[in-house]
Amino acid sequence: MKKTYLAAFLVASLVLVPLLTWGQAGDLKTIKLNEPNKDRGLPVMKALSVRASAREWSDKELSLQDLSDLLWAANGINRPDGKKTASSAMNAQDVDIYVFMKSGAYLYDAAAQALVPVLAGDNLSGIMMMRPGGPGGPPSQPPIQIILVSDISRFRMGEMPLKLEWAAIDTGIVSQNISLFCAGTGLGTRPRASMDKAKIKELLKLSDTQYPLLNHPVGYLK
Repeated sequence: MKKTYLAAFLVASLVLVPLLTWGQAGDLKTIKLNEPNKDRGLPVMKALSVRASAREWSDKELSLQDLSDLLWAANGINRPDGKKTASSAMNAQDVDIYVFMKSGAYLYDAAAQALVPVLAGDNLSGIMMMRPGGPGGPPSQPPIQIILVSDISRFRMGEMPLKLEWAAIDTGIVSQNISLFCAGTGLGTRPRASMDKAKIKELLKLSDTQYPLLNHPVGYLK
């Protein structure tokens, strides 16, 4: 009898686990992004002259082209050998880009130029830690939040402190790409370290070697 119950439990577990996994993002579909428009935007020096940290965004959703260009500029593939717009220590390509929207959370797949669903549902407000202080109070809610996550297991050498240093540097390079793209195309953003990292790791099911280091709220300026 005990063997029968055990067998039934194991079968139920095998059926239930895929269903639970599917439920994480099963209502979402992969978003095929457009090819990047490489002819748009201000010259680099002009973009630098207007770069500023935004605090207020309209509630208008980003167009597919703006989203596609933004992610490619951040860390997309720009050469036939698979290397990217953002450099990384030892070409580890340790920085992953997660995009939180009202529909759910996605992982940017640079090779496919696509957003792969990770989690269904609106978690935009739940992952941010808004501080009441500062000029003008807390920032308004943008249409998307970009979370930059470094996976230090991709570094082939180095002790933990050095890997974390490389991770921070690589993440900063991607962050700067985002800031410059937004400045050059009229979008608003600001790099932020404040976020609920524990909640993000839980929602995205990140491993112990994956570190959420920076976030970028992005949207059209009011």
